[in-house]
Formats: sequence, C-alpha cells, structure tokens
Amino acid sequence: MAASSTASGPPYSLVIFDLDGTLADSFPWFQRTVNAVAREFAFRQVAPDDIDDLRRAGTGEILKQLGVPPWKLPRIAKRMRALKREAIGHIPLFSGVPQMLKTLRGSGLRLALVSSDCETNAKAQLGECALLFSEFDCGASLFGKAAKFRRVMRRAGVLPARTIAIGDEERDLAAAREAGIPFGGVAWGYSDPAALRMREPDIWFERVCDMAQTLCAGSRPIAP
Repeated sequence: MAASSTASGPPYSLVIFDLDGTLADSFPWFQRTVNAVAREFAFRQVAPDDIDDLRRAGTGEILKQLGVPPWKLPRIAKRMRALKREAIGHIPLFSGVPQMLKTLRGSGLRLALVSSDCETNAKAQLGECALLFSEFDCGASLFGKAAKFRRVMRRAGVLPARTIAIGDEERDLAAAREAGIPFGGVAWGYSDPAALRMREPDIWFERVCDMAQTLCAGSRPIAP
C-alpha cells in the first residue's frame, strides 16, 4: 500500500520530476488545445463528457479511445510542443512549487527533470527555478521515460534506491517501476487521483507543500 504523504520517507539524494501536471498547471491549456490538434491529425476529438473517463485510463487506453496510431505520435508531440511554446506565458507553475523546489535544493537534494516536452520549453516554464535543476533529459516519447530515468541516474552518480521519480500519470509510475526506482504520485495532475493511487505509488502527495516535509527527511542542508 502506498505510504502516506505525512510519513517520513527514506533519505533520497536525487528527485526526478515530471513537468506537465506535476510542476506546471498545463491541463487547462491541454483541454483548450487538444481538439485543434485532433482536427489537424485526424483523431477523435475530446468532448467534455470524455474528460473524466480519459483521466482514469492509462496512456495506451487513451490512445486507443482517441484512435491515435503509434506512427502519428512523434508528429503530434512535435506539434503540441510548438503550440505550448507559444502559450508558455499563460501556463503557470502550481502554487507553492517554486518554494518547494528551493527547499528541496537547499536541503541538499539534487533535482532532475524528465519530460515529454522539449528542454527549451521546460526551462522557459520553470523560469528562475530551472537553475535549481542539475539534470534535464527532455523530449521523452510517451513510453520512453524509463531509459531517461536510468540515464539521469548514471550522469548524477546516484543509485536507484537513493532516487525517487515524481509524477501525475500512470505512465510515470510504470516508467519508475521499469527503472527500478520508487515513485511519488501527486493528487493534482492529469490522471484522476483515485485511479493513480490505486496503482500504489510508494509515496502519495495530496499537496505541493507535503513534498518538502517528506522528501527532506534525513537530508543534510547545503553549506552556504
């Protein structure tokens, strides 16, 4: 069973974050944008009544329901990145994220970002907070995050047991499991929180502010 967000976690050294739905509140933008992309690439549009069912589904099931063949995914992803680049200024970070990241970094934890978005978009989205991250591995395919998790750990020189991935979707959890690292799920992202929690993440975060309390347990501050 997943740990409570109030329980003290192990002393992690490396925290790998997802971006969209975890740090950045991009789901409203996605809802406004997805049907224009659906018309452009000829897949099924998303009706308002579809949203809840899609949020409860895994990534493969979402693609099946929308009628998106795998060969179209790279082109769709490229188009979505371009559209997001134009809208970055209107996609905020979740409330409390900048302070949470500063607290984690100040406690001695290394921060990394693994995202399906491109690094240019990610750094623009994070703004000054991008300076808090020591590793970026972006442009992941929908099912390619596990390899990026492993690469980030190798570059950082941190073992899987000292690493945690944090995300808001079933595919983030699946990638963490494949890479052999713990996973922290968040209650405020793209996936329905009840559906994600049923998959038993190792740690569950109800609020952004819970992260610092849990992840900093046992960590040592960076010397000034």
